[in-house]
Amino acid sequence: MALLTFDHVGIHLGGKEILSPTSFEVQQGEFVCVIGPSGCGKTTLLRAAAGFVKPSGGQVLRQGQVVTQPNREVAFVFQDYTRALLPWRTVEGNVMLALEAAKMPIGQRAQRVKEVLSVVHLTEHAQKFPLQLSGGMQQRLQIARCLAQSPQILMMDEPFGALDAMTREGLQDELARLVREQGLTVLFVTHDLEEAIYLGDRIIALRSNPTSQQPSLAGTIDVSIEKPRNHLSVKEHPEFLRLRRELYFYLGHV
Repeated sequence: MALLTFDHVGIHLGGKEILSPTSFEVQQGEFVCVIGPSGCGKTTLLRAAAGFVKPSGGQVLRQGQVVTQPNREVAFVFQDYTRALLPWRTVEGNVMLALEAAKMPIGQRAQRVKEVLSVVHLTEHAQKFPLQLSGGMQQRLQIARCLAQSPQILMMDEPFGALDAMTREGLQDELARLVREQGLTVLFVTHDLEEAIYLGDRIIALRSNPTSQQPSLAGTIDVSIEKPRNHLSVKEHPEFLRLRRELYFYLGHV
């Protein structure tokens, strides 16, 4: 059984069809990226998967159960990390928030926070406040808070879009490492074609302004480039160049 199933999911907002009936699956341990032009419904699709938005038609299922509301087995990483973090709490305190919400026994929390901060390399910054961290470190903190709840699936909405190129590449590698080491399943929205190819096992391409002749789902593309990947060598790989051309067609012409 797939971990996550989109079964003819359609979404209307304000009387407009944002997403026409769309179907695909996410398997356990898979890294699936969703791309598409602005306004095509990428973020709305992700929010429906997390239980934040109710589909107008069809359904989202997690391990065969219909998703009707948010669940602690799903962790959501937002693009705007500055609003996602509590500025009056330290790094340690922000991670602790997830454990408090999960009602983890108080005696177990400190050790779990220590473990998670070690995983994202923030141990030395445990007593700092978010404003004392760089943008990249703040996003790592948001990811750490999500990992603390031991989610089944990690949903990420353009999490590196607001960062500079060098920081973004570093965090892409950090995320790839976490996925390997933690066995994570990830549904990742991005507008960056190269990011989707570098991180993804599979890419879902969406088109905007769907019609009956041209539905939202433009195509599904498998990324066969061997993992782990390296930025320099992957971007010179013939398959990377081929996929980038194919995805450029989807974004530029659908």
